[in-house]
Amino acid sequence: MLNDGPLTIDRKEGKNPGTRVFCLSGPLTLRNLFELQTELRGSEPPPMTVIDLTAVPYMDSAGMGLVMNHYVRCQTRGVKCVVAGANSRVMDLFKVTKVDTVLPLVGTIEDAEA
Repeated sequence: MLNDGPLTIDRKEGKNPGTRVFCLSGPLTLRNLFELQTELRGSEPPPMTVIDLTAVPYMDSAGMGLVMNHYVRCQTRGVKCVVAGANSRVMDLFKVTKVDTVLPLVGTIEDAEA
């Protein structure tokens, strides 16, 4: 079993008003996703959420489930959620599960805010 490192979360406001960016660093797995889960569920989502996965080396199905759950939560409230910076390993997970056909995926935070 992989020894998951810590997941760090840098929360910041985006360039555009009403945009919140979550810059994640470290693996997004069942062992370490609870802080992010609490943060995402703790309040009403802003008009735009960007989840930046640039520094996430890998993700398991629980991490993907958390991202998809937040995306659906945003959709039901009429707000936008975009995932930025997924590497090839994470993209492979999204493709195998067909999440890439549902979840808005972009290369960078700047692309998400455009």
